[in-house]
Amino acid sequence: MSEHEDKSPEVAPATRQRRKPRLLSVGAAALVIAVAVEGIWLRQSQEKAVAAWTAAAAIPTVDIVHPSKGPPEQQVVLPGEIHAWYEAPTYARVNGYLKNWYFDFGAQVKKGQVLADIDTPEIDAQFAAAKAKLKAAHAAVKARDAEEQFAKTTYERWRDSPRGVVSVQEQEAKQAEYENNMASLDAAKADMAVAQADVDRLESLQNFKQVIAPFDGVVTARETDIGALINAGSDGTARELFSVADIHKVRVYVKVPQRLAANIHRGLTAELRLPQYPGKVFMAKTTTTSRSVNTSSRTLLVELEADNPDGLLQPGTYVEAQLNLPSDPNTLLIPSSAILFRQHGLEAAVVGDDDKVTLKKISLGRNRGVQVEVTDGLMPSDRIVDSPPDSLGSGDVVRIAGGPVPGNPSKRTEIEAEAN
Repeated sequence: MSEHEDKSPEVAPATRQRRKPRLLSVGAAALVIAVAVEGIWLRQSQEKAVAAWTAAAAIPTVDIVHPSKGPPEQQVVLPGEIHAWYEAPTYARVNGYLKNWYFDFGAQVKKGQVLADIDTPEIDAQFAAAKAKLKAAHAAVKARDAEEQFAKTTYERWRDSPRGVVSVQEQEAKQAEYENNMASLDAAKADMAVAQADVDRLESLQNFKQVIAPFDGVVTARETDIGALINAGSDGTARELFSVADIHKVRVYVKVPQRLAANIHRGLTAELRLPQYPGKVFMAKTTTTSRSVNTSSRTLLVELEADNPDGLLQPGTYVEAQLNLPSDPNTLLIPSSAILFRQHGLEAAVVGDDDKVTLKKISLGRNRGVQVEVTDGLMPSDRIVDSPPDSLGSGDVVRIAGGPVPGNPSKRTEIEAEAN
């Protein structure tokens, strides 16, 4: 028993020495496990951060613009054409040859001035023959009148003779002869009237040997020359001799689009600009409209009136007419770069409160260059994507430039910072 007790103190230290390596092994294994767990957790965190950064980077960043109201007045510039106040082509009323002309194109003429003389040998011969017929008809009337007077006195003498001196048959014969002479006189007078009418007709044609100006104005064309064959009338065989235009005032014709037709009214002013007078502005005012929209162009023909004391506004000139019209209060302005040209027509990308895109169809008005007018499809409060990507579609999520990350408004780009 004493021997056993004496051996115990020697065994205990040996046992403790064997346990120390075991404890060291367990601690090392735990440390390895802890390091492995921490590495796995860190890797998973990085993978999540990279995935989040990748998802955030896939969201396009866009610039936002808001529609703006246009000015209270809109200046509409439309092409127009200047016409003379009065303009008339001049044709001959008689056949013949041009004897002489006195005014060339560009000349200022007064009403009634002779522009040219026409030589008409045929009409002259007809006029001389007609006057001879009238003279013969006048002589015939005198002869018939003398015969009628003689027959009248003879009939009256036989009618008033005492009873039994002449027979009733002889009286009736004298009466019939008198009535016949009266009829011959009436026929002669009728022939003389016909002859007189023919003379009057040819005399009026004689007056048409002179081509005269129909009103005060400018000769804008001369289409004939001395010796040229002249055909009367304005049909296919006739040719215009002169053209005269009154340009103390001018008429300007402008075609206004149908959507602006309701704003056109009498007295509306316009500014006229011509290419040959850069920097110079002419004033005009609206006088009337056609009151009908052209079915092919869907435009309203508008007539403007402008004074032309200096003659600078020439007929046939192209002109730009600037009309100052009241703006449509429903018309909005957006940048031209915000328009999407898709297969379904013109669209705009509108961003909602959830940062999702909705494509809205729009109707455009006038193109102002940098901006365009939108007449339908947008609201003043809409947030519109400027310069949208071609791949952008309805339902896509976007990030507004300078704004928070979609879905986490409290943090801006923490995910990107963590990923870095």
